[in-house]
Amino acid sequence: MADAGGEATSAWLIENRERQRELYGAPLGDRVRRLTGALGISQARLARTLGISPAMLSQLVSARRVKIGDPAVLARMLMLDHRCHGLPSVPDPRAVEVLLGEISRARWQWNGPRTAARRARRAASDGTAAAALRGVSDPARLAAAAAALGPSFPELAEVLRQAASRPGA
Repeated sequence: MADAGGEATSAWLIENRERQRELYGAPLGDRVRRLTGALGISQARLARTLGISPAMLSQLVSARRVKIGDPAVLARMLMLDHRCHGLPSVPDPRAVEVLLGEISRARWQWNGPRTAARRARRAASDGTAAAALRGVSDPARLAAAAAALGPSFPELAEVLRQAASRPGA
């Protein structure tokens, strides 16, 4: 028989998972397990890639904490999730290391007009919305915008995710 304290803790964790579902589309435990399984890596390795401590990631996975406080960590998680979407099996370990290296080097930056203008000149001009977005913002910011818009505007979020997933395309 569960005591009142255990029931209160259980209700609190259920509430936290629901808040994570509202914020991120799924509880973070589900997302992390999907990523670690798809890549064949540990949760600690994922934490290092994202730029978060293993202890903090563990608290997020268990729903003891609700929000990812660092927008760069969220953006890297979204970029990795998007890149792993639809992988049929665990990729070659070398390919996993290359991918994790790319994701870990992605940086969230507040850019001024000069940097945005330089990026716009470098952007591929294939005429797509994704190419135009890549000319305006960094992949991490595009991924963060996709996360923010996802629940209300899924079609716009998908274009943002496409732009974020192929920064050099």
